[in-house]
Amino acid sequence: MAETRFDVGMTCEGCANAVKRILGKVDGVSDIQTNVEAKSVVVMHDDSVSKDDLLAKLQKWSAASGKSVALSS
Repeated sequence: MAETRFDVGMTCEGCANAVKRILGKVDGVSDIQTNVEAKSVVVMHDDSVSKDDLLAKLQKWSAASGKSVALSS
């Protein structure tokens, strides 16, 4: 099981729910934890899921919502 962390410019639970809904559709994702205050997202997933694929899904939402998205270091 792999873990990927993102910094996401979420401002409310609506944003958090959108992120969960988008990433939850990816095969191999087992858990998504969001923290609006810390603006962080932690995704637990199979090794078959690439960070780039997850990032691409979030960037699509970012472009539509105007929220920032980046892989955490």
